[in-house]
Amino acid sequence: MFSLVTDSLSAQGRLFRNLVKNRKFWIILGLDVLLVMLAHLLSYVLRFESNLNNDQLLRFFGLLPLLVLVKIPLFYLSGLYRGMWRYTSLDDVIRIFLVSVTSTLILVGILLFGNRFVGFSRTVFILDALFTFGLIASHRMAIRYIYQKFSGARGFVSGEEKVEKKRLLLIGAGDAAEQVLRELQNNPGLPFRPVGLVAAMPEKVGMKLHGVPVFGVVEDLAEHARRCRAQELLIAVRQISGTQMRHFVDLCQETRLPFKVLPRLGELITGKVSIKTMREIDYRDLLGREEVRLEQDRIGSYITGRTVLITGAGGSIGSELCRQLLVFKPGMIVLFDCSEENLYRVEMELRHEHNGVQAVAVLGKVQDLRLLDTVFCQYQPSVVLHTAAYKHVPLLERNPWQAVGNNITGSRLLMEASILHRVERFVLVSTDKAVRPTNVMGASKRVTELLMLAYSAEHWDGGLSSAWHQAQRGGAPLARQHQNEPLKHCTRFMGVRFGNVLGSSGSVIPLFKRQIEMGGPVTVTDQEVTRYFMSAEEAAQLILQAGSMGKGGEIFILKMGQPVRIVDMARELIKLSGREPDTDIEVRFIGLRPGEKRYEELITEGEGIVNTHHSKILVLRGERVTPCRELHDRLNALAVTARDMDCRGIKKGLQEIVPEYTADFTAC
Repeated sequence: MFSLVTDSLSAQGRLFRNLVKNRKFWIILGLDVLLVMLAHLLSYVLRFESNLNNDQLLRFFGLLPLLVLVKIPLFYLSGLYRGMWRYTSLDDVIRIFLVSVTSTLILVGILLFGNRFVGFSRTVFILDALFTFGLIASHRMAIRYIYQKFSGARGFVSGEEKVEKKRLLLIGAGDAAEQVLRELQNNPGLPFRPVGLVAAMPEKVGMKLHGVPVFGVVEDLAEHARRCRAQELLIAVRQISGTQMRHFVDLCQETRLPFKVLPRLGELITGKVSIKTMREIDYRDLLGREEVRLEQDRIGSYITGRTVLITGAGGSIGSELCRQLLVFKPGMIVLFDCSEENLYRVEMELRHEHNGVQAVAVLGKVQDLRLLDTVFCQYQPSVVLHTAAYKHVPLLERNPWQAVGNNITGSRLLMEASILHRVERFVLVSTDKAVRPTNVMGASKRVTELLMLAYSAEHWDGGLSSAWHQAQRGGAPLARQHQNEPLKHCTRFMGVRFGNVLGSSGSVIPLFKRQIEMGGPVTVTDQEVTRYFMSAEEAAQLILQAGSMGKGGEIFILKMGQPVRIVDMARELIKLSGREPDTDIEVRFIGLRPGEKRYEELITEGEGIVNTHHSKILVLRGERVTPCRELHDRLNALAVTARDMDCRGIKKGLQEIVPEYTADFTAC
C-alpha cells in the first residue's frame, strides 16, 4: 500500500515538473487567475448594480488572494491542466462546473468559520460560481474552436501539404450523420468537406447540424446535389431496411455521382461509426437485415478467459468468428485450417490489427487424428467451434469421397477428441442443405448433425470409432491413453443451421461480381431459384449466441428472413456496378446443376421447432437419434466405399444413413 502511494506521488511530481516547463501552461494559468478575479468582480457589479462603496471594494480586494488560493489549486487537482485544451469535451465542461461549485462552497465554509459571513452577500457567491463556470468553460471552448477553425481553414495538418477536399453531401440527419460531421470537424486532414444534408423526415428541413444545413428531403436528392455542387454522396444512416437502402441507391444512381455507405454496426466490433470506414455499397446493404442483439454476459461466461479452437479458421465464417470473439476476451484462440494461405491471412490480421490477442495457428486437416490429439493435449480448449467443411455442391457431387473424408470423418474424429479431452462446448456449423438433401454436400452435413446428436451426453452409449485404437496399434502411441474412458461425458454438443453466407467461398456473389467485371453474361441456373442469405458478421454473432444457449443435443436454427431470388440478386448487383441488366449486361439461364434444389428449407417434416428467448434463434426438438454403435458400423462401411472412390456406392451408403436423401446419380 505504501509503495502504491509513493508511486502515485512520484507520478504527480513528474506531471507537475512537466507542466512547469510548458510555456502554454503558464499562459493558461495566468488567464484562469484573471478570469477567476473577473468572475468575482462581475458578481459584485451585478449584485450591487455597479454602486460599490468603499467597504464593498475593501471586501472584494481582500478576498481576491483567498479566492485564487482556493480555486486555482482545486482546478489543478481536478485535472483541468492535464488535458489537451484543443480537445475540450463535454466531460471537461461538466468537470469545470463541479469544480466551480465546489470551490465556492469551500470559500463560503471558510468565511462562515472565520467571521460567520458577516458583511458578505450570499448572492455574490452564487453569481461567482456561475460566472467562474461560464468564463473558464468559454475560455476552454474558445481554445478548441480556434484550433479547429484555423487549422481547418488553412488546410494543413501537422505541417503536411494542403488536402484537396471533395464536397460531400450526406444522406441522413441523425446520430450517424452527427458523428461523421464531428469527425470531419475534428480531423481537417480528411479529404471531405460537408456541404449539406438531406433527411428522410420533412420536419428536419431548414435545421442545422454542427453548422451544416439540412437542404431538404431525400426524394429531391438529385436537385440538392446539383444545387450544392456535391462531388460525392454518403449514406449516413445507422439502421435502415433493405427496401429503404434500395430506394436510396436508386436516388444516388440518378445523380451520377459516386456514393458510399457507412458500415452496418454488426461489421464494427467497437460499434463506432467513422468516416474512415465508409465503403462502396454492396449486396449486404440491400438485404437490410436487422442488427443482431447479443447477450454479452451469457456469451462472455463461456468465452472470456477460455481457450477456443476454431476449425476452418481461415474461411469466411471462421475468420469472422475470430474477430467477433475479440469482444469477449478469450484466453487463447487456436486457429485450425488446412489452407495455408487462409490461415496465414487470419493469423496476420489478429497479430497486427488486434494487439494483445493470443492466437496460435495450426496447419492441418481435421481428419488427421494424431494432430488432433496433439493439439487438444497441448492447448486444452474449452470450446470448439467447428466450421471446417467442403461446401461446393457441384464439386462434391463429382468427388463425393472428399465429402465423406472431410465433412463426415473429420467431424467424427473432432467430436471424439472433444469428448476424450473433456471440452465443455462443441458447436457444429451446419447448413440448410442438410434438410431433405438432394446433394452429397447436404447429405454429409446431415450425417454430422446425426453424429452430434448421438454424441450428446443424453444419448451417448459410450461407442467410439475404432480410429483411436487403430492409431495406437499402427505405430507411436497417441499423446495420451484413452482406454477405459467413462461411459458418460460432460461435453455439450449443439448444432447451428443456417443458409448461405454472403461473400463466402461457396457464395454465388463473388462469381457474379467477376462476371460483371468481365462484361457478362451473368449466369443464373434457373429463374425460380431462391436462397436464404445472411452476412458473415451476423452468422458469427448468432453462432456465439446459440453456443451460450445450448444444454446439449440441440440444433439451433437462425431466422433467415425471406428467401431471395437469385435472378433478382444478379440484377441488383449489375445495377450497383452502374450498368443496366439485360441491356448492358446479359442475364443468362443455364439450368440447374446436379444435386441442386430450386428452393432451400430450414426444417424438415417431423422436426419440432420451438421458439427460444432470443428473437432470431429457434431450436429443433424431437429429433430421432441413431445410437453411436449403429452409426459407426454404417460409417465404417461408408469410409471403405470412399477409399475406393466409388461414387454410386457412397451415395447409396448416404441414403442408408439419411433416408430422406434423394441421390442424383447422373454425375457418377
